[in-house]
Amino acid sequence: MKTTTCVTLQEQQGEEEVLIGEEEKPKPKISVSKQMEYKLERVFPVYAMGNPIFDQGLVRNIAKLEFGSSKDPIWDEVKAEAKSEAEKEPILSSFLYASILSHACLERALGFVLANRLQNSTLFATQLMDIFDDILMRDRGIQRSIRLDMQAFKDRDPSCMSYCWALLYLKGFHSLQSYRVANALWKKGRRVLALALQSRISEVFGVDIHPAAKIGEGILLDHGTGVVIGETAVIGNRVSLMQASQAVTLGGTGKQIGDRHPKIGQGALIGAGATILGNIVIGEGAMIAACSLVLKDIPPHSMVVGIPAKVVGYVEEQDPSLTMKHDATKDFSHQVAANTTDRRSSAKDGTGF
Repeated sequence: MKTTTCVTLQEQQGEEEVLIGEEEKPKPKISVSKQMEYKLERVFPVYAMGNPIFDQGLVRNIAKLEFGSSKDPIWDEVKAEAKSEAEKEPILSSFLYASILSHACLERALGFVLANRLQNSTLFATQLMDIFDDILMRDRGIQRSIRLDMQAFKDRDPSCMSYCWALLYLKGFHSLQSYRVANALWKKGRRVLALALQSRISEVFGVDIHPAAKIGEGILLDHGTGVVIGETAVIGNRVSLMQASQAVTLGGTGKQIGDRHPKIGQGALIGAGATILGNIVIGEGAMIAACSLVLKDIPPHSMVVGIPAKVVGYVEEQDPSLTMKHDATKDFSHQVAANTTDRRSSAKDGTGF
């Protein structure tokens, strides 16, 4: 039976009173680390102090999963960044210690952050931490995905200056990792709990991802607000979904049952406000322009734009999601205009289709 150890601090009054005329007894010295622990307990009343009772073997196995040794470069970098941030902003030192530095591995730090973001009056942080801990510490696929997603955010989002920022502050990352836990629960047959978690993710982050959806690794969910991903949607590896004034939607087209949502090939770049509807296939390395409405299959490595979306060119990059070059250059626009003029001329001459 798994137990979670929560540290609480109770102050006992009256024990330190000294009678008049009696010599005051020397107080026992408290170490600096213990003083910090007490200080943190006052700041975070519902707080498992890094869960002292944990399986060291699980932590070592997580590192060996990717790096073949007991080291975990991304986790090491996260801790180093947190220490640096604490020095720059001492007022955040307790927050950074509680969220990162008190934990044994990235999974436990992530579970703590998500639990405290998603908790409410009926779903407590300690309950959520137990749920996240059970999934994150044992699912090697998710352990790998967490790190690849974090790398994607740091590499592709110019506003994400460190791994630490993605872990602590970016709700696109938070909603994606929360989905991964909900998806694991769904596949384990715990569908009611998965749906309850999905509901909280939607409320807190403004992102609605059905727990049955299939999402690959190395995903960038930029900002996230308003993104909708349906039950039978499939997203390949290394996909980037942008979001600005409008949301990205991967949805159905009506009341159909069964497989009814889009399939996004790996390396695709989905622009802000794009809507992709129905059981259609977006080819690998395709680029969907912002605010486009896609209703038909899109060939691999093609660029589509418009309502409804039409192919206007082809992408040179293998994975445009990695280069994030989703702006049409002047030369490209001229080329598209020339091709359109040629097609119209051919149609008038009867030589085109």
